Amino acid sequence: MNHEQYKQILKDAIEREIEAQQFYRDAAGRMQNRFLQELFTGFAEEEKKHEDILTGFLDAMPESLPFDENRDYKVAETVGRLEVSDRMSPADAFAMAMKKEEEAMNQYTVLADGCTDPEQESVFRSLAAMERDHKFKIEKAFVDIGYPEAW
Repeated sequence: MNHEQYKQILKDAIEREIEAQQFYRDAAGRMQNRFLQELFTGFAEEEKKHEDILTGFLDAMPESLPFDENRDYKVAETVGRLEVSDRMSPADAFAMAMKKEEEAMNQYTVLADGCTDPEQESVFRSLAAMERDHKFKIEKAFVDIGYPEAW
């Protein structure tokens, strides 16, 4: 991976974090349930923190990149997702949110696996863990709301 590739990966990740913030703010605005409003609003705030972390990496681009040069970072596999729509059903919004969190979790895990700088690896692993937690919370809310008989 060269500097331009790393820069593009960071820019793409920042853009996805910004998209996620907007998605969660929009979803929160459409939810009638106060718990879900707060859940999605909280996710938007956490995605802003992720954006800030990634922007810090972009702004402090190291001269020597902390990655194994021979890895496949699988960035292309994250392309081609559903788009947010006013006509989106709550079930589709949950499905999209789960998928977005899974994609982010996988991308940060791949970046951590290829990182040779322990500090940046730790940050990428933390981001992956946060996205995994978001995915879990969304899945749990979806099951709890969609399948109340499971309570």
